[in-house]
Amino acid sequence: MNDAAPAPSSASVPEPRSRARVRAPELRGRSWINTGGEELSLAELRGRTVILDFWTFCCINCLHVIDELRELEERHKDTVVVVGVHSPKFVHEAEHAAVVDAVERYGVAHPVLDDPELATWKQYAVRAWPTLVVIDPEGYVVAQHAGEGHVHAIERRVTELEAEHGAKGTLRRGRAPFTPPEPVAGELRFPGKVLALPGGTFLVSDTTRHQVVELAADGETVLRRIGSGERGLADGAAEAVRFNEPQGLALLPGGEVLVADTVNHALRRLDPATGAVVTVAGTGAQWWQGAPTEGPAREVALSSPWDVAWFEGRVWVAMAGVHQLWTYDPESGTVVAAAGTTNEGLVDGPAAEAWFAQPSGLAVAADGSRLWVADSETSALRWIERERAHGAGGAGSSGADGRTGGGFVVRTAVGTGLFDFGHRDGPADQALLQHPLGVTALPDGSVAVCDTYNHALRRYDPATGEVSTLATELREPSGAVLAPGASGEADGAPEIVVVESARHRLTGLRLPEDAVRVEGVAHRTQRAATEVAPGALRLDVVFQAPAGQKLDTRYGPATRLVVSSTPPELLAEGEGPGTELHREVRLSGTEGTEGVLHVSAMAASCDEEGEYPACHMHQQDWGVPVRLTAGGADRLPLVLAGLDG
Repeated sequence: MNDAAPAPSSASVPEPRSRARVRAPELRGRSWINTGGEELSLAELRGRTVILDFWTFCCINCLHVIDELRELEERHKDTVVVVGVHSPKFVHEAEHAAVVDAVERYGVAHPVLDDPELATWKQYAVRAWPTLVVIDPEGYVVAQHAGEGHVHAIERRVTELEAEHGAKGTLRRGRAPFTPPEPVAGELRFPGKVLALPGGTFLVSDTTRHQVVELAADGETVLRRIGSGERGLADGAAEAVRFNEPQGLALLPGGEVLVADTVNHALRRLDPATGAVVTVAGTGAQWWQGAPTEGPAREVALSSPWDVAWFEGRVWVAMAGVHQLWTYDPESGTVVAAAGTTNEGLVDGPAAEAWFAQPSGLAVAADGSRLWVADSETSALRWIERERAHGAGGAGSSGADGRTGGGFVVRTAVGTGLFDFGHRDGPADQALLQHPLGVTALPDGSVAVCDTYNHALRRYDPATGEVSTLATELREPSGAVLAPGASGEADGAPEIVVVESARHRLTGLRLPEDAVRVEGVAHRTQRAATEVAPGALRLDVVFQAPAGQKLDTRYGPATRLVVSSTPPELLAEGEGPGTELHREVRLSGTEGTEGVLHVSAMAASCDEEGEYPACHMHQQDWGVPVRLTAGGADRLPLVLAGLDG
């Protein structure tokens, strides 16, 4: 691999250390999926290039990488074996059945090692989801990449390895050891969201089958299917249109339905009368840092829109892929980033300064004053509303039209951050959720939360500030809607219709007058804290431009590093942005102090050859749990691309 081209002193990249060849550690875990029950070893795969994809199914960036790898797998199917290593963040993700479901849900077409104890993760010193490790045909690690957007570089490396080992006689061609799951019959397969239509029927996004399905009022009988059932992006009549893992659905004032076509990175407009579909926002390509964040809707890229809702005169979009909320104005045909910075975390305040973490569910409050948000990766329930005249939300907002976050403020009802979760009721500041994907406004002003990984329906009451449990033993509830005509008045408690995604059905529930209170337990992510010494710590983000590329310094520094911490007082020095990928920080605290270092790194590179060289953005956000320990490490390496010495 070529060395990175030198950057200006204001954006220097640490020189790669010389290193001996490192034999790839063996793959260890609980069991294998997509192999027909067979266990795999690296010895069996010798002679082919192996790409290890460390992922967890809650992570939107991991899902992006699965999609990025599809074409590479097909083009190099006789020389490359992709192996997914499922390394869970949440407790639910450590359940084997849940991993099996996720592999089918997201169409993973390669072997997957279920590694609930993170044994292989630790052997490869992985620190972030997703991480890709390339192993050559002789069994040595030759590259590592954190984050998404690296497949172009990996494919070039794969091509080089094919030529090198073909010449050496160490290349062994053959089909990858992949055994797909048996097809399962049923009306729905991993449905995502549900919408009640004015006529009393339901629309459901049948996510894994790439369709939108209309069900009768009983929530079971299929009236029609919209979409061919094949992955793709094609407009047209109901039977010809193609979706790619659609999710959210919203009714527009004119009676048409807007569909969040998640993996197509697009918004589609569906005519309920005819079933015809047309794309109204998105280019079909994924948004990357530096791309436009506002403009004509069909000319601006989106990133994994997961849910949509009509609020304050426009469509709000839960842009899960970039941790933001965007808006789409059907009248002007424009989109704009309205809330969130693209940094992943939980920070309240003026909309343009707030941090989200994979927002996945939206619902407008019964009185129209708030937009509730299920912020899944922080296991949080949050809301956005107009900034009050008395200045709620602090300085930094401007205007009142929401076009750049001005006039709106973000607040949190339940949740504390990326690493704490559980099932605990009570006062909202002590309550815990686990990766919620859906929210539903209730007639009394409270909000129901599809607490997905707790298999529960929860309620938050703003009037009392209390969280309670409405129902348990659901299976990955991902969306819900009040049954048509439900009012909660004289006819008794309203009925809510819940998408039980992992049971492949809608389930109607009569909301109880008295909800259950669950004391429950609290959890943290399974990743062990990295022991670091108090005081000075050197952060090194390792980046080596891929072969055939150089750092792109045409418009200034090619790299950027942003550092913060939770709690903020953990960082005595070194917080904030800079252009170098290494930094001396100072940690404050006593023996045993714990916290999280948030590190966001970006590097721009471009091809060395060609009249119009392609440019590439490499980006990753790390949340690294740390514990201050005498004798702990004084250097923290984070691999963006390349290998650390």
